Amino acid sequence: MAVTIYHEQDVDPRIIQGRKVAIIGYGSQGHAHALNLRDSGCDVRVGLREGSPSWKVAEEAGLRVTTIDQAAEEADFVMILVPDEKQAEVYERHIAPHLKEGDALAFAHGFNVHYGFIKPPEFVDVVMIAPKGPGHIVRRQYTEGSGVPDLACVEQDHTGSAWDLALSYAWGLGGARSGIIKSTFKDETEEDLFGEQAVLCGGLVEMIKAGFETLTEAGYPPELAYFEVYHEMKMIVDLMYESGIHFMNHSISNTAEYGEYYAGPKVINDESRRAMREILARIQDGSFARDFMDDCANGHAWLLEQRRKINEHEIERTGENIRSMFSWIKK
Repeated sequence: MAVTIYHEQDVDPRIIQGRKVAIIGYGSQGHAHALNLRDSGCDVRVGLREGSPSWKVAEEAGLRVTTIDQAAEEADFVMILVPDEKQAEVYERHIAPHLKEGDALAFAHGFNVHYGFIKPPEFVDVVMIAPKGPGHIVRRQYTEGSGVPDLACVEQDHTGSAWDLALSYAWGLGGARSGIIKSTFKDETEEDLFGEQAVLCGGLVEMIKAGFETLTEAGYPPELAYFEVYHEMKMIVDLMYESGIHFMNHSISNTAEYGEYYAGPKVINDESRRAMREILARIQDGSFARDFMDDCANGHAWLLEQRRKINEHEIERTGENIRSMFSWIKK
């Protein structure tokens, strides 16, 4: 199914410039949203909890900082950019009491709305503007005169103008310079979680670990195993990112390309695809979201245990030593 993409000529910047915008949170996305919107001529305030270490950082960047309650009270467009597991509590305690007729409630990821952890009132617009890149890239591209593509979604259109508002906000981030892709809360949430779990984070990390373990268990030096299955991963991904799989294949040896076609389907096969379908099903029916939030309520016990295990894996100790050889990597 083809998507609809909007550009600068499709957007009215005056819409977001005429709103009072509250950015709740000042992390990776928060700082980029706040600074880009400010530089786009918008009335921006950053809402933070009292005592937040980000308070001084945001003020030093020239932004006006208030408590979350004050920001939500002042604003008629509230963008929530705190971590997923904290959003519901922040919303109920500090944002919901201040929402007024015709306000807009905005997100950069649909997790809490899609799975029902946040249930907005009927008298507000509910939109999502999700840059397809980390915050430092969103900010850097903006300052260089470009922009990261954004997804724009409308979950609830109380005023009848929520879509134009979402497009205008994306313009303020710089997204209209490259393209604003129309999506939905459901599609963004489920595809984003699946990509992270099955490919980008879960799948990739486990494949690297499995390759490393296969080589070291067969008696190969861990340092060489690290280079072959970990270090060179970035080079291959960069080639694909630059111009596609065909460009990567053009850039590698015929030996490597021949091996790709022979061995790839043995690693990623019907069993792998069944596992991916199971992962997607758990995302679609809400099982993953419930498990994640239950673990958050339990002090992140399971998450922290998995973090400990990967941090103690031999591949991480090996990598730390190898990376000390790379003078070009910033510490």
